[in-house]
Amino acid sequence: MRLTASLAIAFLVCALAGWRDDGPDASDPPTPGAALVWQSCDAQSTVAGFSCATLKVPLDYTKPNGEQIGIALIRLQAKDKAQRIGSLVFNFGGPGGSGVTTLLGAGQAFSTLNQRYDLVSFDPRGVERSEGVHCLRGPALEKWLDAEPSEDTATETKLTKAFSEGCQRLSGRVLPYVGTINAVRDMERMRAALGDPKLNFFGFSYGTQLGAVYASQFPKNVGRMVLDSAVDPAISSLESSRIQIMGFQHAYEDYLADCVKQGCALGKDTAAANATILGLLDDLAKQPLNVEGRTVTRETGRTAVAEALYSKLSWPLLTDAISDALKGDGAGLLNLADQFNGRNPDGTYNTLQSSLVAISCADTTDRPTIARAEALMRELTPKAPIFASEAAGAGTCSLWPFPGEDKNHQINATGSNPIVVVGVTGDPATPYQWAQSLTRQLRTATLITLEGEGHGAYGQSPCVDAAVNNYLLNGTVPAPNLHCP
Repeated sequence: MRLTASLAIAFLVCALAGWRDDGPDASDPPTPGAALVWQSCDAQSTVAGFSCATLKVPLDYTKPNGEQIGIALIRLQAKDKAQRIGSLVFNFGGPGGSGVTTLLGAGQAFSTLNQRYDLVSFDPRGVERSEGVHCLRGPALEKWLDAEPSEDTATETKLTKAFSEGCQRLSGRVLPYVGTINAVRDMERMRAALGDPKLNFFGFSYGTQLGAVYASQFPKNVGRMVLDSAVDPAISSLESSRIQIMGFQHAYEDYLADCVKQGCALGKDTAAANATILGLLDDLAKQPLNVEGRTVTRETGRTAVAEALYSKLSWPLLTDAISDALKGDGAGLLNLADQFNGRNPDGTYNTLQSSLVAISCADTTDRPTIARAEALMRELTPKAPIFASEAAGAGTCSLWPFPGEDKNHQINATGSNPIVVVGVTGDPATPYQWAQSLTRQLRTATLITLEGEGHGAYGQSPCVDAAVNNYLLNGTVPAPNLHCP
């Protein structure tokens, strides 16, 4: 697995004077292509009221009249046409999450906003329907997920090299162009094609980076923008890995404490419960479980633990899955790991794991070696034994076939409308300190703090929901440093 900003949607499913880019689109208004043609997505979406369209954009923005690619969009029109504000564009995270699929499944969670907004989302370039990146397919991807990350430098190097070569072989045409900078240029074209004078945007997790970079490139075109569970784009790959691993460890410790408080079967106290889980993972390393022909390895177990920490609502599922695995039934662990890895019901995988690496490497010139990444892993192992191996992933870009760029690290939205950032104190994937840091970098933002657990604040707290809805619907900026229970 790769610990990432990932998708901040677990709660939705359960709830049903700064830098400016000097590229060709930064100083001149975008030239809209043909009007968007909205049509049925599929039978399910038609019944639910959704429609889909494709936005044509340049693959390479330095060649605006060159090859074009399609950006997949989905829309649910506002219920109250007379009071319609405009479009509210969503990104739910990743990098690499499908906005089309997510909005289709989670649209009801935004019913209050849907009264006056068209809800719109999209698959960013390099994701699923928008020239989705593929690096490995079928059994090769399954094998990689079971083995990666490795705690041995030579093995990790071999795994990473094979993955990178697969990306170049299967998706090399688009890899140089899938970074956040190009994605926000697409968003500016999207705003124009939707007919909105300003972009109203709701970003979760990696979506906060998209929003922050957009606001830094196009500050005068920012409408009402909410960035929930913020990423800090300014920090290095190794530092990001360190902070995130410790964020998962803290969330794991909170899970253990809650489990014991609820009288869980894993142990009479947190030390005993932790020993039970670590013992199970060691056992899986020696003797994997079999679930209908599929193997449940130690890596499967670690991925399952990480997935469950994204939402407190999933904690009981994790306890049950561990209890079952101790009895020889690994199905619960496998189901959680499949959610994290983007496995579809038919056994195929979406592009999340591949898109994640491609976009992350495009977004930085930072190329720490695998040896340095594994040194960090060894440093963190005593503190976070379940998650420390994920530090190996910080070395992935050292073998990436294309250079990255750092423009998306320079955040300054001076001149924009007010932006609202939301952070959760117990967030494992985007630790709270990143929300504080992004708020300072934007210079036009105010911070809402949710005292709680999980990844993603909206939908967890009536206090957060009221403040965000009031801002998006009425333009009322929350009081500075609002804290919500």
